[in-house]
Order: sequence, then structure tokens, then C-alpha cells
Amino acid sequence: MFVVNNFMSAVAQLLDFLLTAYMWILVGRAVISWVNPDPSNPIVRFLYEVTEPVLSRIRRWLPINMGGIDFSPMILILGIMFLQSFLIQTLRQLAMRMG
Repeated sequence: MFVVNNFMSAVAQLLDFLLTAYMWILVGRAVISWVNPDPSNPIVRFLYEVTEPVLSRIRRWLPINMGGIDFSPMILILGIMFLQSFLIQTLRQLAMRMG
């Protein structure tokens, strides 16, 4: 049973890391959007390619655009924080109960 416990703990830790990394990528994209970035820059292309598929879906569902400000990164960051508070904690508690 300890194997399942360790597996669930590892999955929770990995998901937590991936969600945190994606949140920082979103913050990087938001900061880059404040200036006029060079679209041929590989870092700028990476940030847009990784985040645009998710952000475009949010923009389609919730067309919140007040005065030219795009709130979709903030909504996605709030969603990530919810997942970290709910999903990750649930996985950790399940792992503890199994062990």
C-alpha cells in the first residue's frame, strides 16, 4: 500500500510543480505584453505558443476586455491557484489516508 501512497504523493508534487511553472510562464507573457516585443525572438515565440491556446479559449468563453486590458491571464492564474488549493491538496490527503 505504501507504493500507492508514494505514487499519489509524487503525482501531487509533480502537478504542483507543473502548475507553478505554467503560472510563471503566464506572468512572463503578461510582462512581455507591456512592451513591444520582437515577434521573432525565440523566448517571445515560446511564451506565446505555450500560453495562447489556453488564453484564446478563455477569451472565447468569457469575452472580458475592459478598455483594452486583457483579463484572461488573470482568470487563468486564478484557475491554477484553485487547482493547487483543491486538486493538489486532495491528492495529498488521499495519499496520506492510504498510507
